[in-house]
Amino acid sequence: MATEQPLPAPATMPGDQTRIHNIGYRSYDGPRLGRAYARRSLYSQSLRGAYGLGRSAKSKVLPMLLFVVMCLPAGIMVAVAVATKANDLPLDYTRYAIVLQAVISLYVASQAPQSVSRDLRFKTVPLYFSRPIETADYVRAKYAALASALFVLTAAPLLVLYVGALLAKLDFADQTKGFGQGLVSVALLSLLFAGLGLVVASVTPRRGFGIAAVIAVLTITYGAVSTLQAIADVQGSTSAVPWIGLFSPITLIDGVQSAFLGATSSFPGGTGPSTAEGAFYVLVTLGLIAGAYGLLMRRYKKVGL
Repeated sequence: MATEQPLPAPATMPGDQTRIHNIGYRSYDGPRLGRAYARRSLYSQSLRGAYGLGRSAKSKVLPMLLFVVMCLPAGIMVAVAVATKANDLPLDYTRYAIVLQAVISLYVASQAPQSVSRDLRFKTVPLYFSRPIETADYVRAKYAALASALFVLTAAPLLVLYVGALLAKLDFADQTKGFGQGLVSVALLSLLFAGLGLVVASVTPRRGFGIAAVIAVLTITYGAVSTLQAIADVQGSTSAVPWIGLFSPITLIDGVQSAFLGATSSFPGGTGPSTAEGAFYVLVTLGLIAGAYGLLMRRYKKVGL
């Protein structure tokens, strides 16, 4: 019986220089920072982006310009109060954001789409969720970042007014109380406007459409509500004026602060909601904030698939 002969080894080419190199790849053995770190990083990056920090010079122009526009009237009021030795500031702390609500609305309209529309347009949201970060982390980080940016925008001029009032030697207790009431008001405004702006902006990946939609929600509703309130006041239906104010974000804040923070109302006739009516304002405002958060969660559960 013939035995099998081993197969000859493959011939090696004379010039064969094949080598296997160890180029030093190794697994990561450092600390795993986890979801909390990722959430803080996303919050920080989104907050910086709301003022154009870390972005191009062109991206800084509008948010910084709006910030200056918000603070400039406060500086002028302080200068007038100091020069004339006035006994009080020309404008209450709680009224400042109401008077400059157009600037605030423009800021939300420009920065809410910037915060979320690019992620939708370039389909990068699923990449976030491929890391140790969940839908709730993304939504909370984006919501908190825009609300914080809005709070900086609206609280900075109040701080200018407060420091100026103290330099003008106005009553410390009275100014501190007004400053505190103003901070509560703008904190609530920041949460409400940030939630509404992000919900509207998250509907479309097109930034231009998002800007137009946010402006429509924040400004057209205010114009419509103010017109209806004026008509009701002229026709003698003054009891309907506070209830009409429930249908606009800025009049909601106006109603809450006039009912509970001692603010002067901008409603026709200068009469804001009563305490009982103010309770409805608080419930509607908190309901809109919670509803905006819920809608964002629902939206990004679908987007992240």
